[in-house]
Amino acid sequence: MIERERAIVTGLVVLLVVLALGFYVHRDPRFPGSLAGGVLGISGAALMLVPLAYLFIKRIGFLKRAVTGAVSMRTLLAIHIYAGVLGPILGVLHSGHKFQSPLGIALTAMMIVVALSGFVGRYLMKRLSTDLREQQQLLAGLRVAYERTAAELIKEPEAAGRLRPFAGFFSRLAAPFFVAKAGATAGPMSAPSRALRLSESMADLEYAIKTHELAKSTFGRWLACHIIIALILYALPPPHIWSGWSFGIRWLT
Repeated sequence: MIERERAIVTGLVVLLVVLALGFYVHRDPRFPGSLAGGVLGISGAALMLVPLAYLFIKRIGFLKRAVTGAVSMRTLLAIHIYAGVLGPILGVLHSGHKFQSPLGIALTAMMIVVALSGFVGRYLMKRLSTDLREQQQLLAGLRVAYERTAAELIKEPEAAGRLRPFAGFFSRLAAPFFVAKAGATAGPMSAPSRALRLSESMADLEYAIKTHELAKSTFGRWLACHIIIALILYALPPPHIWSGWSFGIRWLT
């Protein structure tokens, strides 16, 4: 279900970008004021109000309890995502690639930025969280294996002694060659070799986990930025609609 949703939304985001870039091959200055252009504009504006409704439902307790009694938050989130991408698509189609007025350009740009930021935050953040959990579980398993290997080394002082010369930073880099050679008579996976490989794997995983945590912390600010950008977007349609009405809508006259 999630994979299908991701594939559909990815396709819609790609379509949005392609339509926006269509400015280079197509321009119809009269289309936004036509009947079809007006219907697309109104439909896009209506769809862009749906994510705003989700924002209120999620953060207002009594409203959330009333709505989630009939519709789950997961379903509301899916509606939020689809509406948040379809609205800008209809908005770009409504523009007819007539990017002349600063207000229209700002509105189109903000629609695309909000859609892209929502897409990246939703799926990249989820992927980071999944990878982080998997790495933490793998690290826990490696630590258990390392503790068992360390217990073996305590019983074999001679084998443990092979690792002591490689405690330094630079000597540690050469340890795999010498320890593997020294433990060759005891088998390819002697206790010193296992301890060395496990410690290397744990160090790599710990570094990867710290990197993921840093990325997750950085993207943790994404939600606040996404909301701020969306609020700026919602401030632009009223003056845009007013200017269109003031200059006249051809298909009503």
